[in-house]
Amino acid sequence: MASVLHPGRGPSSFLAVATTSSRSTTISEPRINDRIRVPEVRLIGPGGEQVGVVATGVALKLAQDADLDLVEVAPDARPPVCKLMDYGKFKYESDMKAREARRKQANTLLKEIRFRLKIDPHDYETKKGHVTRFLSAGDKVKVMIMFRGREQSRPEMGVRLLQRLADDVAELGFVESMPKQDGRNMTMVLGPVKKKAEAKIEQRKRSAEVNAQRKTKSEVKAEARAQSGDEPMDEVETDVVEAVETEAVVESAPEVVAEPEVVEAAPVVEEKPAPAPRAKQPAAPAPRPATPKAAPQAAAPKAAAPKAATPRPAAPRPAPRPAPRPGPRA
Repeated sequence: MASVLHPGRGPSSFLAVATTSSRSTTISEPRINDRIRVPEVRLIGPGGEQVGVVATGVALKLAQDADLDLVEVAPDARPPVCKLMDYGKFKYESDMKAREARRKQANTLLKEIRFRLKIDPHDYETKKGHVTRFLSAGDKVKVMIMFRGREQSRPEMGVRLLQRLADDVAELGFVESMPKQDGRNMTMVLGPVKKKAEAKIEQRKRSAEVNAQRKTKSEVKAEARAQSGDEPMDEVETDVVEAVETEAVVESAPEVVAEPEVVEAAPVVEEKPAPAPRAKQPAAPAPRPATPKAAPQAAAPKAAAPKAATPRPAAPRPAPRPAPRPGPRA
């Protein structure tokens, strides 16, 4: 059976292989307290002081008296090194350190951007801005120039374009891989001057500064509003007083103007019916133009003075003249 499993090996060799494979398995967590099965250990106190080589039972007794755990920190040493500590606290601190290390660890990404050999200046500036942003973030940039048709016979033009881009972003990146042509494409790799972690730290600082400036501006505006909170009330009170005074003036003004308007309308209404009956008599044309002309001419200039209008209505009263006319003509 042994020859079938391992030709040329006996049962002892098979067991040795199995034992070696089982020992190669590593334990993720350290052994503590009763799991430590060695006769003696090199003990370290809770404060880091060296106690020396002691029996495992003695070390466990010291751990119980101090209400701590006996943790194997160096299992490969001879004898193994153990330390008195609070294992729960030690595990929590180890997890926090590992998490912080993962957070600070930055994975550098390879960004890719493509150019045409005959690129417009505006498009070139736009793509250069993308390259600048990638390098500022700590990422590598793979720049690719795509040739079309007969452009493949002019590789020097692509090299000049890539060199121009490298010169424009020299403050943020360097040429990590020189331009090389592969078929219809020519590629070049730019590496960031600053590391990813440093770029993240600077970005956080800038964002913190921007937030601080915004907070300061908002506080200044709030203080200005608080200081000017009483001033608008005085302005409102002043406006109300002015409005009341204006209304009082407007209310008193129409009373003075209304009196002359009523007085002027009265004499005009009384004089109009006077010429109406005279129009029926065709025999007296001479007095007709004299009486109506005198009435409107006298009323127009003297409308402002109501006292002069009272004696003039008596002037056009020639009552005795038309009385004797119907007798002799008949």
